[in-house]
Amino acid sequence: MALLDEIRWRPTIGDPTIMGWITVAAYALCALLMLAVWYRKREQKWLWFTLSMALLCMNKQLDLQSLFTDLGRIAAYHQHWYEQRRDFQKWFVLAVLLGSISVGGWFVIRHLNSCRNNKILTLGFLFLLTFILIRAISFHHFDSFLKNEFLRVKMNWLLELSGIFLITLGAVMNLTKYWKPAK
Repeated sequence: MALLDEIRWRPTIGDPTIMGWITVAAYALCALLMLAVWYRKREQKWLWFTLSMALLCMNKQLDLQSLFTDLGRIAAYHQHWYEQRRDFQKWFVLAVLLGSISVGGWFVIRHLNSCRNNKILTLGFLFLLTFILIRAISFHHFDSFLKNEFLRVKMNWLLELSGIFLITLGAVMNLTKYWKPAK
């Protein structure tokens, strides 16, 4: 029970702002479009894309990365390496980036034909996942960059919504490629 007392995260709405809800709606729309592509093509990868976007939609408002950060902070404190956490964070970010590149590269090679035909979707998905992983690590200097604005739009919104847009565009392109109007 003491561990639960140390966790700051609570299962509440993580981002109750207009932009938070717009981002949730974007994830939900993207997941629905992915589901439509899966329904048309019946290929398992589209179901995985659908589930991924639906989980990211739920995570956007539950703020599960804050729970992950809390658990890391508590582990660092209890295992007596809290003072060295910056070094750990640096290596963790590097590992995440290398892991994202490796998994992304493996996926592209494994599904080369599909990736060639879905370049926008592939780029968007890899971009969004890398952004989310780095954001989840929650470095203060990266967080401060995300709070900067470009044309009165926060970088956080711009980056996340750009990834979602590319994935959504990829889904729409797949739907229109296979869409046949009713007679």
